[in-house]
Amino acid sequence: MINYRIHVSLLDIKPLIWRRVELSSETTLKQFHRILQIVMGWENYHLHEFRVGTKRYGVPDPDYDDPGEVIVENKISLSKVLPKAGAEICYVYDFGDNWRHLIGLEEIVPAQAEVEYPLVIEGARSCPPEDSGGIGGYANLLEILIDPTHVEYEDMSVWAGERFNAEAFSLKEINRRLRRNRSLSSRV
Repeated sequence: MINYRIHVSLLDIKPLIWRRVELSSETTLKQFHRILQIVMGWENYHLHEFRVGTKRYGVPDPDYDDPGEVIVENKISLSKVLPKAGAEICYVYDFGDNWRHLIGLEEIVPAQAEVEYPLVIEGARSCPPEDSGGIGGYANLLEILIDPTHVEYEDMSVWAGERFNAEAFSLKEINRRLRRNRSLSSRV
């Protein structure tokens, strides 16, 4: 099995929210979407697409997309859209908030015996809460949450949830969530 080491970063947010993931090069874009939802911490409430040059891959919406405008992601593997180290694609989640992720193939690595993939090996910070209003809304949320005297502090604290911590990152928890999704797993 050929494995990819992929770097995923959420664009336009500082400090960077990112993950480094190892997974099979034959992972389909449909599977990769589900993996990204888990490793980044999204809840899969919204539409998504992968952008590769001028091509768009995802789940075509007959009400909005012309026939052929969006390529069905089910049978497209990562090896097709990330053919060599250094290749990059964009993953967009939630077209309203427009969360854009840069996905880069860092290197092709041998799969290790007895290791279950996909596997997150590094990362930093939590993703914004769902429906936080894009980059500007998220920046506003963070400003409010660091100031307990802010007039909106209590409401925004409740909305974001007691467990939300922008700096939190747990390899163990993310990998545990990946293991619970057996349909995404592969082992050498």
